[in-house]
Amino acid sequence: MGEVAGVEVPIVWRGRRARAFVPMLLAQRDLRLSDATVVRAARATADIEHAAEQLPEDYAALARLLLRAEGIASSYIEGVAAPVVDVVLAEDRPGLHTPAAWVAANLAALSEAVAAAAGPLTVEVLYAWHRTLMSGTPTPARYVGVIRTEQGWIGGTNPLDAHLVTPPPQHLPALLDDLVAYANRDDVDPVVQAAVSHAQFELIHPFGDGNGRVGRVLISWLLARRLALLTPPPVSTRLAADVGGYATGLTLFRLGQHDGWVRWFADAVSGAGRAQQELVTEVNRLRAAWQERLAARRGRGRRLRTDSSAWRVLDLLPRRLVLTAAAVANELTVPAKTAQAALRELVAAGVLDDYGEQRGDRGRPATRYVSNELLGVAGAIPLRR
Repeated sequence: MGEVAGVEVPIVWRGRRARAFVPMLLAQRDLRLSDATVVRAARATADIEHAAEQLPEDYAALARLLLRAEGIASSYIEGVAAPVVDVVLAEDRPGLHTPAAWVAANLAALSEAVAAAAGPLTVEVLYAWHRTLMSGTPTPARYVGVIRTEQGWIGGTNPLDAHLVTPPPQHLPALLDDLVAYANRDDVDPVVQAAVSHAQFELIHPFGDGNGRVGRVLISWLLARRLALLTPPPVSTRLAADVGGYATGLTLFRLGQHDGWVRWFADAVSGAGRAQQELVTEVNRLRAAWQERLAARRGRGRRLRTDSSAWRVLDLLPRRLVLTAAAVANELTVPAKTAQAALRELVAAGVLDDYGEQRGDRGRPATRYVSNELLGVAGAIPLRR
C-alpha cells in the first residue's frame, strides 16, 4: 500500500537551487492498511490497556517514573543524555542550561501534555509544548514557541546535502491545521493515529529545533487522550532501542509506504506496554527486597521498630528519587537529626547510597541519598531491546 506522499518544490538557498519536500495533507491521503497491520495495531492497543490495568492504586509515583523514562529516552534519541539523578535535581532547579536541564524540560512538556490530554489539540498547544521543552535549552527566544520562518532540513549542513529538506515556511500553517484536525479525530485506531500523526509532524518539522521531542510528546498525548490513560507507556524507550528501525520507518512513511511504518510502530508500542509492566514488577520487587533488608537488620539484634522513621522513609520511594535529611524531616514531620539517622540506617541496610553533598541555597551543604537500584530501573530502560 503505497502512493505519492508529497511533492518536491523548488527553493533557492544562498544563490543556489535546491528542492524541498512538502507532504500531502492527511485529509487527502489514502491511509488504508493491510489486515496484518490492523491486527498488530489492535494488539498494541490491548497491550497498552493491559499495562494500565497493572498500575496500583497509588500509581502516581510509578507514573512519574514512566514519564521520566519516556523523557530520558526521547532526549537520548536526539543525543542528549544525563545521569538520572542529575535530571531529578534539575527538575527542581529551573533556569539551568545543562543536558540534565534539557531532559528535565522534556519531562515537563510530557507532563503538561498528558495532564491536558482530555482537551483538543490546537496549533497553540503545540507551541506551548515547544516553549516548555525549550525552556531548559540555550535556544534563542525568537525561535521558541513559534513556527520557523526559515528553511529547514534534516541531516547534512544545508539543503544542498541534507537527508531531507523540510517544507518551506509558507506551507507550514496549512500543514499544521491539517495535522491538528487528524489528531483530534475519534474514528481512527489510536495506535494508527499516533503513528501517522507523529510521522507527519516529523515531515512538517515546524520548529527551528526540538521537532523530534515535540513529535514524541504528541505520541504520548494521543495515546493518553484516546485510551483515557492516566499515564501513557514509554514508547520512546522502544524507539531508542532501535533508532535505525525508527528512522527507516519514518522514511517509509515519506515514500508513501505508510503500512510498513504503522506496523513497525505498533510493535514498538506493544514493547512499551511490556516495558511498563516490567517497571511495575521491578519496583514491587525492589520494595519487597528493601523491607527484607531492613527487617534483617532488626533481626540481628538492632531494635528497629516497624514504625521507626527508617521504615517510613521507604514509603517515600520511588516518589522521591533523591532524598536529603531536610526533605525527609519535612515529609515525615520529624526532627532533622531523626531524619538523618533514618537515612544512615537505610544506607547501612543497603537500601540507599550516599550520593555526596550539594550546596544548598544558603550555602549549607546537604548530603543526598539515592537508591542506585531504583535509578537503574528509571534510567536503563532506553537501552533495553
